Amino acid sequence: MASYTHGHHESVLRSHSVRDIGNSAAYLRPHLTPQTRLLDVGAGPGSITVDFARVVQHVTATEIDEAALSLSRGLAAERGLANVDFSVEDVHALSFADDSFDVVHAHQVLQHVADPVQALREMRRVAQPGGLVAARDADYAGFLWFPMLPALDHWLDLYRRAARANGGEPDAGRRLLSWARAAGFTEVTATASTWCYATPEERAWWGGMWAERILESALARQLVDQGMATADDLRDISEAWRRWADDGDGWYLVPHGEILARA
Repeated sequence: MASYTHGHHESVLRSHSVRDIGNSAAYLRPHLTPQTRLLDVGAGPGSITVDFARVVQHVTATEIDEAALSLSRGLAAERGLANVDFSVEDVHALSFADDSFDVVHAHQVLQHVADPVQALREMRRVAQPGGLVAARDADYAGFLWFPMLPALDHWLDLYRRAARANGGEPDAGRRLLSWARAAGFTEVTATASTWCYATPEERAWWGGMWAERILESALARQLVDQGMATADDLRDISEAWRRWADDGDGWYLVPHGEILARA
């Protein structure tokens, strides 16, 4: 497994916990039914997982260790959901039997794994014949924003360097189709969608979250510990995020690649 670049600082979880089917898995929603058995690989804080549980028969949520899995486990318990179970898994070598699930889903996962093609092979193996493997990943090289602040260019360069140092691929979105084909899928629908932050409330949330993450998260520690940036560099970037958030002209676009691959 590659190292998870973001870590699980509160500022990271604050970002991930707003995700749901509508803003993160709309491309998959038409294929979900009350009879669907779904595997959610890399469930994170569980916000998408519990949304799936409202519309499918059963969800199995996975994470890389028990500490990470406890986040989605806790949310499911808080919501009183009885149709979700949990398993610590390595997506490169899943413990489930062949043909176990109707849909196998991964959101913002393949960019962080050591071998995304092998991960997709495993996702295909545990999907029943004719089932779906669904993946969505951001593409950092495609991020766009205004106003153009040099410190945010520096942030993006540092993030991409850190992610690759951890064994991941931050520009995963554009690669999903090629990874799926390399994994042996012959029927793949590739699409794209975006997140856009432009209102004062959206800018305050996104910019404020990153202003904190660049100082407090696992990413911040890695950048300093590995000599990629100094503490002063990170403070400059944090301040730039706050300036962007306060700017009435501020606009930010996050592009995502998506695939629906037939097993």
